[in-house]
Amino acid sequence: MQIDPNHLRLLAAIIDNGGLGEGAAHLGKSQPSVSRTVAALEARIGSRLFEKGKRPLRPTELCRILAVQGRAVAEATERAGQAVDRHAGGKSGTARVAGTPIFTDGVISGMVAGFQTAFPDVRIDLSYGQTEDLLEQLVVGNIDLAICPLVPGEVGQGFERVEILPGRNIIACSHAHPLARRKSVEQRDIAAYPWITPAAGSALYRDLRTVLADIGVTDIKVSFSGGTLASIVNVLNGSEALTVLPYSVVFMQRHLRTMTALPIPIRHPARALSLVWHTGRPMRPAVKRFRGFLQAEFASLAQSIASLRPD
Repeated sequence: MQIDPNHLRLLAAIIDNGGLGEGAAHLGKSQPSVSRTVAALEARIGSRLFEKGKRPLRPTELCRILAVQGRAVAEATERAGQAVDRHAGGKSGTARVAGTPIFTDGVISGMVAGFQTAFPDVRIDLSYGQTEDLLEQLVVGNIDLAICPLVPGEVGQGFERVEILPGRNIIACSHAHPLARRKSVEQRDIAAYPWITPAAGSALYRDLRTVLADIGVTDIKVSFSGGTLASIVNVLNGSEALTVLPYSVVFMQRHLRTMTALPIPIRHPARALSLVWHTGRPMRPAVKRFRGFLQAEFASLAQSIASLRPD
């Protein structure tokens, strides 16, 4: 026999609140409508639910059994409502996010940890890619949000972007590197050292080639190529190699004293780290919340960098 879950909730409300009138008030119903519902339910199941003529109202054994299920229905209904509210508020759900590898490992991953401390029911699916690939992933719907360095006008129709950090690349080396002890470094000083090259096709790789062209180096010694941020840092610390990195990545690791930025300006396009999403599909609440969190975190990071930047 199928029983309307609302009828089970009604029986639980009558018992728990001490009578027909009290149960009706708890559920926002009138007492006559509750009385009619109880009578109809008794007729359907062929058994009394409340003992006849007893005051105060006394439930039968069957009524108490059904009320247990009614309380479970009420609790499930309340939890379902809470789940809807949490999802609508961006406090649960999934955000599929992808970024360029160096930025993602060096900066964004730590922010993800902070976000999930505040919102543990939001799952962040984090992946990697270069800018061109990330934009394509947005188009086909494989990711919700891309985090990548962009020059003005690099994304066209169908995308929306928010700049979250001005682009600034630097030449990085280990703290023990001979050039790290100098107060000033010129372009010719770096020509003799080996290089760690970022992944071919990345914006950092193109910037490295620009740096080398500026100092007139056409044939470089590459000691290490590609790799993760962790492997790049390990190679830097075990050698006299140099590399090009975003300053924000070096800044985030300043307390670890794993690497440092050389005091030499380098030329690169006017990029800005940006949040990008596709306008052709709605953004889920969890994605909106994570996007807002990242914007706030990067605003704070930009202030911290500006406060310590000597120039």
